[in-house]
Amino acid sequence: MKLQLDEYLLKLKHRFTISRESYDTQPTLIVTLKDGNFEGIGEATSNPYYNITVQKMMLDLTKIKSIIESTKEETPTAFWNKVFPYLKENMFALCALDIAYNDLYAKKQGKKLYEVWQLKPINNPLTNFTIGIDTIENMLAKMEEMPWPIYKVKLGTKEDIKIIKALREQTNAIFRVDANCGWTVDETLKNAIALKELGVEFIEQPLPAKDWVGHHKLFKNSVLPIIADESCQIEADIEKCYNHFHGVNVKLVKCGGVTSGKRMLEKARSLGLKTMVGCMTESSVGISAIAHLLPLLDYVDMDGALLLKNDIANGVSIIDGKTTYANGNGTGASLK
Repeated sequence: MKLQLDEYLLKLKHRFTISRESYDTQPTLIVTLKDGNFEGIGEATSNPYYNITVQKMMLDLTKIKSIIESTKEETPTAFWNKVFPYLKENMFALCALDIAYNDLYAKKQGKKLYEVWQLKPINNPLTNFTIGIDTIENMLAKMEEMPWPIYKVKLGTKEDIKIIKALREQTNAIFRVDANCGWTVDETLKNAIALKELGVEFIEQPLPAKDWVGHHKLFKNSVLPIIADESCQIEADIEKCYNHFHGVNVKLVKCGGVTSGKRMLEKARSLGLKTMVGCMTESSVGISAIAHLLPLLDYVDMDGALLLKNDIANGVSIIDGKTTYANGNGTGASLK
C-alpha cells in the first residue's frame, strides 16, 4: 500500500464568519492510499482553533509512513487501533487517514461504505445550509441565493435575536442556531425563549467547551434543546455530555474519522442523546464520508462543499437538503 499526501487551498463563495474567526479560503489535506488497482481518499482541513495545520498533519503522517504502507488486509477498526497511538495528538490527521482506509476497504469489497456497515439509508435526515455571521442585509442575500428547507445560523453577536427576526421574515424554513461558545448561561436561557417563538429547532454549543456546570443548568432549564459541539470531541466525551446536553454534534476531524465517529454515534444513541454530524468547510471528499453515517443521525450539517467556489472533488450531491449517493463504491468521492 502506498501513501500520498496533497495540500489544496479551497476558495469560498463568500467570506465565512463565526463568533471567533473569519476566512475566505480553507487549506485542506487529501490523503490517498493506493493498493494495486484500488485507491481510497480521505480529507481533513486545517483549523487554528485546534492548532492544526496541513503541514503538521503531513509531518505526523509521514513519520508513520512505513507503518501505514506495511498494512495488509486489516479491518478499518484494526487499522485505526494500530495507528491511533501515533496520531492521538493529531486526530485531524487520523481522520483523513481513516476515511481513506475505509474508502479503500469498501472498494475492495465492491460495496458502498454504508453497505459494509450494514446500514440502510431509508430515512436519512436533510442537511441544513449554514449562514455565517454577517450584516443582516448580507445574511438575507445569502438565504435568497440558496433557498433551503433548514438553515443553521451562526450567532454570537450583540444583535442575535434581531438577526433571527429579520431572517424569519424572509422564510418559513426550520432554523438552528450555533453560538460557537459565544454566550453566557443567562443569555442562553433568555435567548432560547425568544428563539423558540421564532421557530428555532435547537441551540448548538452556546457556552465555552469546558463549562460543564453551565451546560448542566441549560440542560435542566432551557426551553430549547442544547447540542454539544466543542464540548464533544472524542469518544470519552459522549458520556460527559449525558445529562449536560440533549444531543451531540460529532465532527469527524476531531474524533479521528468515521471509525471512531460511528462508535460515538452508537454510544450517544444508546444513552438517548440526539445524534448529529457536522462538517468543516471541506470538499466533497470529507462530505461524502459523512453521508454514509446518515442512517445513524437525527440531524446533519454537511454543507461544507456547498460553500465552496472550487470543489476539488466529485461525490455525493445535495439538492434542497436531500443527499444522493454517488454511483461508485466506498465513499463515492473522487478528485476532479
